[in-house]
Amino acid sequence: MPKLSQKAAAMPASPIRKLMPYAMKAKADGVNILHLNIGQPDIKTPDVVIERMKHIDRKVIEYSNSEGFEGYRQKLAEYYQGHGIPVSTSDIMITTGGSEALTFAMMTCFDPGEEVIIPEPYYANYSGFATMAGIKVVPITTKIEEGFSLPGAEAFEALINEKTKGIVLCNPGNPTGYLYSREELEKISALVKKHDLFLIADEVYREFCYDGNHPFSAYNLDGIDQNVILVDSVSKRYSMCGARIGAMITRNTDVHNSAMKFAQARLSPPTFGQIASEAALETPQSYFTDVIEEYVERRNFMVDGLNEIDGVLCPKPKGAFYAMAKLPIDSSDKFCQWLLESFRLNNETVMLAPGSGFYITEGLGAQEVRIAYVLEKEDLKRALAIIKQALTEYPGHTN
Repeated sequence: MPKLSQKAAAMPASPIRKLMPYAMKAKADGVNILHLNIGQPDIKTPDVVIERMKHIDRKVIEYSNSEGFEGYRQKLAEYYQGHGIPVSTSDIMITTGGSEALTFAMMTCFDPGEEVIIPEPYYANYSGFATMAGIKVVPITTKIEEGFSLPGAEAFEALINEKTKGIVLCNPGNPTGYLYSREELEKISALVKKHDLFLIADEVYREFCYDGNHPFSAYNLDGIDQNVILVDSVSKRYSMCGARIGAMITRNTDVHNSAMKFAQARLSPPTFGQIASEAALETPQSYFTDVIEEYVERRNFMVDGLNEIDGVLCPKPKGAFYAMAKLPIDSSDKFCQWLLESFRLNNETVMLAPGSGFYITEGLGAQEVRIAYVLEKEDLKRALAIIKQALTEYPGHTN
C-alpha cells in the first residue's frame, strides 16, 4: 500500500467535529442532543437573501472572475467604508469562505518552516491551515483567569526570531469571545512595524460586539498598510454558513497579485454564494440590532448560569457568540465524549467542544470547554441543567 504524505499525517483532526460519531450514535438511539459545540447560529438568514435566491434570473450558472464578481466587490467595499474601514474594490479578493482567505494568506506570505505567532486558545482550524502551508504555529498563551486578555508586547517580542514571519489575531475572538482594544492592537502594530511582520486579522465576528463595545479594525492601524491582511466572511454576520463566501483584503499589491495565482488555480468562488452575499449587503440595520439583543440575552443567561455552578469559571465575552468555561473535570476530551456516550437527563444531553483542541501547548485546556450560545434560551436552560447534573455524576470530577 502506498505511503501517505507527512503533511497528511501532521494534519490535525477537528476538535469540534471529531466527536460527531458519538453524537450520531446517540441520535440513532433516540437521544436529543443540544449542540453547543459549533458556531452554527439558529438565527434566521435575512429575508432579502432568501428572496433573492428564490428569484435568480440566470440561464447559465457561470464562473465568476477568480477574485469574485466585480459588482459584489464594489458593494462590499462600500460596506467597509460605511463602517469606517478604508477599503477599495481593488483590495478585495472573494474567497470560498474565510477559511480559503486564511489559507491563501498563509501560502502567499510564508515559506515552509517559517513561524507565525497566534494567541492561544485560538480557532482550531488555524493549525490545519498552517499545516497545509507548511509553517509552524508558535503560541502565546492567554489565561482564562485573566479573561484571556492579551499578554504585553514584551511577551510577543520574546517569541520573535529569524523564522518569525507574522502574527494572526481573531477579533472578536473565537473561542474566547475576547475583544481586543485599540490600545492592544496598537502595541501589536508597533511590533509588526519594528520586525516587518505580516498581521493577518480575522475579523469575521465584527458585527457581534456587546455592552457598548466597538471593534477596531486592524485595517485602521497607522503605518502598517503593507503588512495587514484582513480576513472576513458572511457566514456568521448573516447566518449564512453554507454560502461559503469570504474575503481576503489587503492594500499590499504584491500579496494580492500573488494570492491571485492560488485563486486562479481554484478557478472562482461559488456563484450562488456570491449572489446571496451581495443581496445580504441590503440587510437593514434593524436585523443586526435584533440579533445583538438576542445574543446578549443568551450570553448573559448562559455565562451567569455557568458561573453559578460550583467549581465553574466562565469569563463574560465582549464579542462573538462563544464562551470558554473552566470545569472541575480531569479531561475535557473525556468529559465531552462521556456526555454523548453515557449521560442523559430526560433523554437529552449536550455536545460541547473540548478546550484542549483550541490550544497547541501540550496539556492546556484539559479543564476547559468551548460553548457556542447559538440556541434559543429555552434550549440553553436545559443545557445548563444537563451540565450542572453531569458534573455531579462525571467519574472524573475534581475538587
